Amino acid sequence: MNLFDPQIPDQPKKRTQLADENIFTVSEITSHIKNILETAITPLWIKGEISNYKKHSSGHMYFTLKDEGSSLPCVFFRQFNHYLRFEPENGMEVMCYGQIKVYERSGQYQLYVNQMRPIGIGELEIAFRNLKEKLEEEGLFDEFHKKMIPEYPSRIGIVTSPTGAAIQDMKNVLSRRFPVAILLYPARVQGEGAAKEIAEGIREFNKRNNADVIVIGRGGGSIEDLWPFNEEIVAREIFASKIPIISAVGHETDFTIADFVADLRAPTPSAAAELVVPERTALMSILESYSDRMQNLLNNRVREQSTQCRELIYRLERRHPENILMNYSQQLDDLQIRLRDSLNYLVDIRFDLEEMKIKFLQSLKNTCIDKNSKSINDFNSQMRYLMSENYTKAHDKFINLSARLEELNPLKILKSGYTLTKKGERILNTIKNVAVDDRLEIHFYDGTCKSSVTEVQEKSENEVQ
Repeated sequence: MNLFDPQIPDQPKKRTQLADENIFTVSEITSHIKNILETAITPLWIKGEISNYKKHSSGHMYFTLKDEGSSLPCVFFRQFNHYLRFEPENGMEVMCYGQIKVYERSGQYQLYVNQMRPIGIGELEIAFRNLKEKLEEEGLFDEFHKKMIPEYPSRIGIVTSPTGAAIQDMKNVLSRRFPVAILLYPARVQGEGAAKEIAEGIREFNKRNNADVIVIGRGGGSIEDLWPFNEEIVAREIFASKIPIISAVGHETDFTIADFVADLRAPTPSAAAELVVPERTALMSILESYSDRMQNLLNNRVREQSTQCRELIYRLERRHPENILMNYSQQLDDLQIRLRDSLNYLVDIRFDLEEMKIKFLQSLKNTCIDKNSKSINDFNSQMRYLMSENYTKAHDKFINLSARLEELNPLKILKSGYTLTKKGERILNTIKNVAVDDRLEIHFYDGTCKSSVTEVQEKSENEVQ
C-alpha cells in the first residue's frame, strides 16, 4: 500500500539568499515536514506492543508502539480514550487507529490515536478480568460476607425487565411451587444506563425494606447484552445490600461479576425461582410423613402393651396359689386400666393431629390469598396515583411552554410597530450594509413592501453611543 501522495506541497518561502542557497528557520522547516507528512499519510491502523505507558493527570495517555525493528511515539487524548473499556499496560499487543502528525515544539512525529483495540483478547474480556481482580482483592467475593437465603420467604423482590421472558419464567415457577408475594422493580437489563437502573432497584428495596430476598437477572445473550451485570456500580450495590441477593443472569455457562458478589448464584432465572422458595408438594409430603411416623409410634406402643399383657397372663397361669393369683389379678386390673387410659390418650392425640393438619392447610391457603389480594390492590392504587401525578406535571409543563412560545412570537413584536428589513435573503441590522439603489424588502406584521434606497444617512460613533 502506497502511503505517500506523490504531490509534494509547495516549498517554504525563502528567508534570505546567500551564494545561491535557501536558508530557512527551524520553525519553517518543521512546518514544511509537518505539511508533507499530514498531507501524504492518511489515517491508518498500526499494530505493536505498548511500552513507556503513562497516563497524565489530565487524562491524556502517552506511550510508545514498538516491534522488533522500530518504535513510534503515540498520544491518546482524554476526549478519545474516555470510553475505553480497559486500561492499557506495558507489553500489551494492540491495534491503534489515528493520524501521523508532527509535534512542532520538539520536531517529533507521532501517532495521534483515536481508537485502540487489544489483539488476541476482547476489550470487554479485559475489562471483566480487571474489575474481577480488583473486587476480589477488596474481598467482595469472600464467603465470609455472604448472607443466608431465607428458607421460607413471604416477599420476593425482583429487579429485571418487566417485558422480558425472565420475569414470566420466574412468575410461572413461583406460582407453581409456593404462594408468595412478588415485588417487581422494572429496570433495563441491557444498553446504556441499564447498570444504573439495576443498582437503583437494589437500593430501593433496601430503602423500603419490603422484601425478604432480592433476585436480579435476565435471560441469555452476548457478553455485550449481559454487560450491565459486569459494571462496578452494580457489584458494589449488591455488596452493600442488607437483604440477601440471588444473581440469575443468562444461561448456566454465563458468569458475570454480579454472580461472584451475590449471596447465591442461580444458573438461570427459572432456577433462581426454584432455589428461593420450597416446593409446596414437598412440604405437604413432609407433613404427611410426620403423620405416618406418629401413627407408627402409636401402633408400636399398642403392640408393646399387648405383648406385655400376654406375658403377664402367661405368668399368672403358671402360678396357681390363690394368694398369688389374687395379687396378680389385681395387678392385671391396674395394668388394663392404665392401658385403656393410654389408648384413649393416644387416640385423642391422633384426632388432635388431624385437626391441626386441616387448620394449618386452611390457614396457609387463606393467608396466601389475602396477601396476594392486598398486594394487587396496593399496586393498582400506586399505579393510579403515579399516572395522575405524571399527567398533572406534563399538563403544567405544556401550559408553561405554550406561554413562553407565545411571548417569543415574532409577529407579536411586529404588531407593536416594528418592521423586519431584508436585503435579498439577508436580514439587515446595521446601516453599514445598505447602499444607494439597493432593493430592500420591508416586512410588516400583515404584509410586505419593496423599496429602493435613495439616500443613506449613517450616524456618527458619538451618536450611536
